[in-house]
Amino acid sequence: MISPRFRSSALWLALLAFAAHAELPLSDVVKVPRPEKGEFMGLYLKGQKIGFMYSQVTLSPARDTVTAVTELHFKAKVGPDAISDRMMKETRVYESKPNGRLLSFVMEQSGDGGEQLLEGTALPTGVRVVRKKPGVPNDVKLLPPSKEVVEDADQARVALKRNAKVVGTITDSTDLQQYSITTTVGGTETRTVAGVKAKLRKVTTLSEKEKVPTEAWVDEKGRMLEVQYGPMMSGFLESEEVARRVDLVEVFGLTRVVLPRDPPASASVAFVMVLKGVSEKFWNTTYRQKWKSLGDGRVEVTVLSAPPKILKPRPLIDPNGGANLKSTIAVEADSPEIIALAKKIVGDEKDAWASAKKINEWVNKNLAKDYGASSDSATGVLALMKGDCTEHSLLMVSLLRAIGIPAKRVDGLVYLKNDDRVPALYWHEWVEAFVGEWTQMDPTFGQAVANATRLGVGEESSAEITPLIGSMTVVEVR
Repeated sequence: MISPRFRSSALWLALLAFAAHAELPLSDVVKVPRPEKGEFMGLYLKGQKIGFMYSQVTLSPARDTVTAVTELHFKAKVGPDAISDRMMKETRVYESKPNGRLLSFVMEQSGDGGEQLLEGTALPTGVRVVRKKPGVPNDVKLLPPSKEVVEDADQARVALKRNAKVVGTITDSTDLQQYSITTTVGGTETRTVAGVKAKLRKVTTLSEKEKVPTEAWVDEKGRMLEVQYGPMMSGFLESEEVARRVDLVEVFGLTRVVLPRDPPASASVAFVMVLKGVSEKFWNTTYRQKWKSLGDGRVEVTVLSAPPKILKPRPLIDPNGGANLKSTIAVEADSPEIIALAKKIVGDEKDAWASAKKINEWVNKNLAKDYGASSDSATGVLALMKGDCTEHSLLMVSLLRAIGIPAKRVDGLVYLKNDDRVPALYWHEWVEAFVGEWTQMDPTFGQAVANATRLGVGEESSAEITPLIGSMTVVEVR
């Protein structure tokens, strides 16, 4: 039998513990108003439903930690027959005090992008990440200490509460790198959402990685009613039932840029286009692309195609400081499987250009062209041995880096005619390799020298090109 004295002592200790927790200072991120059960947002590309996003931030019963959950589901047609169905979910746990540090994270990926689980734990020396993929041994990485804090879990509402700019850091789930993220507060606007006019506060968030401003409108109850991800992608607050319904649109046709006519036969070597709706930040003149303003919002771009003239033996030093030789969780250049395959393909060949051509040819001939099979890592591509341009480019870049050839993925558009015979530019990805000088290659189409009917506007699957979708037009080709 427990004595009354012991019971009273235990009760007193419990009350003291409760009082201590109650008096703990809490971050603004848990003080702001928001939907109690989280938010579902339908995602629309050019007005067509392609997926949904769910987010929630909760304080633990002990009031010592905050859990932030974000789930993204994308589903659409990619080509006439294939369907891309992909889900990504992130769960991050922070200390609940102001500027509380990131304690752990779990990043789940499933669907046609492959199955992957990343479990991160903050240690005094950094962040220990265990990557788990079906059928392969776990991979352990130690990242630098995280600068991410609890306010970064919901910068938009924190900025609104403080009525001030918030600057922080986020760990990106695709490459595990840390990027600066900044949110600024705008004014009050009257907007029509779901047919109802309402006065909403505007906040704008900009990521160092994506470089595309995300604009959100929040009501007095803390509900994020509308989000604009660049000019063509929008999100709207919806019930769970409505948010999970998609239109199953064909994204290639939805996002293509129709040409006024077929390019001339000479366009494979030199292709000239007059464009509108392309901001100056994309006017990057290189050895391959020359840009010239014509006024009235028009710009002329000339794309040239020629084999490299300066050739060197491998391994080579990356002229850009080493990033194009680095191994990442996607570009697995240090994977024994990737290294072994790269060496087998090139054999005794030491010339970097000749080696790159061998790898380009191998990837083109051995990977099946399949727009419904995606992988977000090089070893994942090898496991499936199929995919679209992103898988071809990802594998080729990994193989090139594995044998000391600096390489990167190029994002842009390529000229194609599909079944409807309409001349158009379609979004595409190919490869740029440094073999003594930079040269562009296309493993998807088997081109050792990528012909000129391509327009490069970004690198490494960067989202900063999204403002061009739906805004860029071609008014002349020659």
